[in-house]
Amino acid sequence: MKDTLKFYNDFPKPGIVFVDIIPFLQDKRKFARLVDEIGACVTAPNIAAPEARGFLFTAPLLLAKPEVKNIIPIRKSGKLPFNEGDLREVAVVKEYGTDKLFYRVSDIAAGELSADGAFHISIVDDVLATGGTAEGIAESLCRGKVAVDGEEHPVIIDEFVFLVGLDDLRGAERLEKIAPVKVLMHI
Repeated sequence: MKDTLKFYNDFPKPGIVFVDIIPFLQDKRKFARLVDEIGACVTAPNIAAPEARGFLFTAPLLLAKPEVKNIIPIRKSGKLPFNEGDLREVAVVKEYGTDKLFYRVSDIAAGELSADGAFHISIVDDVLATGGTAEGIAESLCRGKVAVDGEEHPVIIDEFVFLVGLDDLRGAERLEKIAPVKVLMHI
């Protein structure tokens, strides 16, 4: 599977080696295998997926894995319409700068509550570098409660799943303080 990846030096800025996972979208057989492998790692009924590549590899799980009930899109500024009080901000520190992402509480509430009364969520993304994006998302998701029918419910992160892990950047160590980290391809 690693042979499918492409690498671009100095993108998006000098000193960064960009890992391109888009070639998986160019081979139906490899894409199906990758979706199956992601599905085998996911234990939660709800998945938080940062844009945009996170969407590409998690949406098929709604069909391929019956246990997956809901995808929670994590978007950049201005990409999610929202009602007053529904939008939450995620501050992230990446290996090449800071960013802000957003999600809607109503997207979590649309998901499945587990028997323990919590929304269990798997965070699935393409590449694990320093772990800043995933850590910011997890901390924000767990910080607040989600109201359903007048009752508040906590969010629990069950695991982080990544297609590729850049092991030298040690992002997994950072995230394991929150939940287990599962990486399909190590670089």
